[in-house]
Amino acid sequence: MPSNKSVSDAPIVQFTNCRILRSHQLQREDLWVREGKILNPEKLFFDEKGSADIQLDCKDSIIAPGFIDVQINGGFGVDFSLATDDFKSGIDLVSQKILSHGVTSFCPTLVTSPPSVYHQVLPQISIRNGGAHGAGILGAHLEGPFISKEKKGAHPEHCLRTFEEGAFQDLLATYGSLDCVRIVTLAPEMKRSSEVIRELTKRGICVSLGHSVANLSQAEEAVQHGATFITHLFNAMLPFHHRDPGIVGLLTSDKIPAGRRVFYGMISDGIHTNPAALRIAHRAHPKGLVLVTDAIAGMGLAPGRHTLGQQVVEIDGLNTYIAGTKTLSGSVATMDTCVRHFQEATGCSVETALEAASLHPAQLLGIEHKKGTLNYNSDADFLMLNDGLYVQATYIAGEEVWRQDALGM
Repeated sequence: MPSNKSVSDAPIVQFTNCRILRSHQLQREDLWVREGKILNPEKLFFDEKGSADIQLDCKDSIIAPGFIDVQINGGFGVDFSLATDDFKSGIDLVSQKILSHGVTSFCPTLVTSPPSVYHQVLPQISIRNGGAHGAGILGAHLEGPFISKEKKGAHPEHCLRTFEEGAFQDLLATYGSLDCVRIVTLAPEMKRSSEVIRELTKRGICVSLGHSVANLSQAEEAVQHGATFITHLFNAMLPFHHRDPGIVGLLTSDKIPAGRRVFYGMISDGIHTNPAALRIAHRAHPKGLVLVTDAIAGMGLAPGRHTLGQQVVEIDGLNTYIAGTKTLSGSVATMDTCVRHFQEATGCSVETALEAASLHPAQLLGIEHKKGTLNYNSDADFLMLNDGLYVQATYIAGEEVWRQDALGM
């Protein structure tokens, strides 16, 4: 093997006495890390005759890939749908704070807003790697404004839009730029949505179906044109009906193109979805389930009044409503809470619960070769958890970026 001095001189860290989530199973193995990547120990021993420079005893912790949140509207007093002069410091604060909840990468999400907000905010979102400064940014998730009035949920009606003559050009004019955009949620029953879905997909942007009154055949057509995700399943869509199951029917549709998988987000906070509905979805299509927080600015703050884009919301315990109504508006649950609730509600394995917050979102975004697994050569973004799935430490690129202090354990 040709010697590669720059690689072999980098320190090698060996995490011992742990159970690693690899190949869908917790395996009692050591984890080897060098230069921010997960190392194959066999190559190290046999090809390089190398060994560890540092050994860390994990005290029987579970080591799992870092969580990836593809729908988060803000948190800790920061609202991603508000155009402010210090937007960058707000996004930095959220990316720092979510490390303690095991999130190592995320998609900052904007709810339906006027074009001026997109034009001001999107240029301030840059795709970046995570580190001690905070979780990595994978690109923005734009939820709206091309959604159904009937299923607008917490989105302001006066900002909703439809596709006019030049459908894709309308979308570009509304958003201003797609440079940092990773996901767009739209209602597939809208006229001309097919051409928009095709254009977005062509640019590598994930199209998600949501806030919609689409029937099953409209949803299937959208998938055939390239849509791959469902935004918060069951919420803001027609309820399941046995003669036309609507978007929910995609979970068991036989019209999905060969080799394609439809993923669906679920807010597993015990409020947005009854545990029985969570179990139905999981049993129908376990490999498509992606846990999302749909967290709003009030996550991590005391109950009271906060914002979600153009609206005022009230937090009462774990419930969040548009002020003065009983319309649910996002969540204040953290990702680690969602993982624990999902496991408890479905009775699924620890491995399944952890993969719903890591492997599945990575597969949805097509980054599973780098994130969402602990395979050799993937990014060393991982968590140490105890058996109750409480996060004890968070690592990005092999560096510890957060640890539970001894008092809080």
